[in-house]
Amino acid sequence: MRFRRWHRPEPYRDTSRKRLAFLRKQRLDREALPLFADQIAAGQHGVEEEMARRAVSWGEAERERRRMRAASWRKARARLFALPEALRRRVREIWRDCPYPGDPACFADLLHQIEVGRVDPYRPPWIFHPEVTARITPDLSRFDAAFRQIGHRKIGGGPKATEADEFLFCGNLGSGLLFLRSCVRLIDPHESFYTSSGHRLRDSKVGSGGHYVEIEVTGDCPDRDLATIERLAQAADTRPVVVSRIARPLRAPTGGEP
Repeated sequence: MRFRRWHRPEPYRDTSRKRLAFLRKQRLDREALPLFADQIAAGQHGVEEEMARRAVSWGEAERERRRMRAASWRKARARLFALPEALRRRVREIWRDCPYPGDPACFADLLHQIEVGRVDPYRPPWIFHPEVTARITPDLSRFDAAFRQIGHRKIGGGPKATEADEFLFCGNLGSGLLFLRSCVRLIDPHESFYTSSGHRLRDSKVGSGGHYVEIEVTGDCPDRDLATIERLAQAADTRPVVVSRIARPLRAPTGGEP
């Protein structure tokens, strides 16, 4: 157990300052009732006797304080050993690291707070416990609300008319983090791309409409989430959308080489 060591109590220190304070108190008592000053003075004892009395009472008071402190520790330890073994070990661990003074009253209060449920011994309040929770989309009505764009690159490697935009999105529908790669595919290889700023999925379009959007999903994606992704993507685009799972890890596209 963690506690503050008590050393042998020091004897009462007789100083001139204490003597002067005692003499001043006696003088003020006499001056408070000047008509009875002689009677009051007769009942007052000398400073030497007062210092001797204080030396005796100081030791007695110190012994009484130590006795009461030891009794408080015994009572608190009895409450500790009444706990289940696993909880008892945990309480001893957090008591060693807690910021409370090594005092039996503080230890008893900690036990009380644990008993009434105000302190969780496995998550003590003096230790910061960040809430680690996955970002889950609360509203699945829009693709932009469910998934956030984290990457973008050009693919094709030819003239600008034959290049397409590839985007990488991430999101969490409740089953874990998902990565989506979205890219426009041409049905007719003789078609060409041109950029349209008004497109909902931030991708390229072709003039004749002979194209579709392919979305590849990486992550723990059950069938219901796959259907949700297809529904949201289709609602955000007028072109056909094809959604499929892939097992290989995704690398976030950048503005450099693929």
